[in-house]
Amino acid sequence: MGRFSFLQWPVVRQLTTGDAFGRGPSVTSTKTQNTEPRTVTADKVVQSVCPYCAVGCGQRIFVKDNKVVQIEGDPDSPISRGRLCPKGAASEQLVNAPGRVTDVLYRAPHSTDWEKISLDTAMDMIAERFIEARRAHWQDTDEHGRPLNRTMGIASLGGATIDNEENYLAKKLFTAAGAVQMENQARI
Repeated sequence: MGRFSFLQWPVVRQLTTGDAFGRGPSVTSTKTQNTEPRTVTADKVVQSVCPYCAVGCGQRIFVKDNKVVQIEGDPDSPISRGRLCPKGAASEQLVNAPGRVTDVLYRAPHSTDWEKISLDTAMDMIAERFIEARRAHWQDTDEHGRPLNRTMGIASLGGATIDNEENYLAKKLFTAAGAVQMENQARI
């Protein structure tokens, strides 16, 4: 630590700089003056939508060296106009959490262990099971011969974290597949 000087007292700086009320540079430390926001050094800014609820607040994601360094509200968003709730404001912690699982994990039937698989393999497994459930439980007609054209082997439970447009597309997908059992967490 350097030698102490009475000239560095905030009161002395206040009087010598003309900052009578002590609200300006006389009370600002050197460390504070040299501090700059993380957003200044970001390589790029990416626009996104908050992942927590169906409101769809706009976010500006600041990236440096391919790592998220800050997330703020997007002032250009007509929905949130630059504001985020406490969860949305803390979503940078979700992205950079050390315990966050970033691999696709699969647990085979009757197994007690999880194994890592590729995303393509997981998507193929889901698609195969979806098609097989549709095929195995398809109903062309009821007992009186009236057309049904539905499957009772597929159901959908949507979450409140997807917005109206995504819910609309999910509804279209499941309706086109013949599913009739569709619900959403937001309505329950």
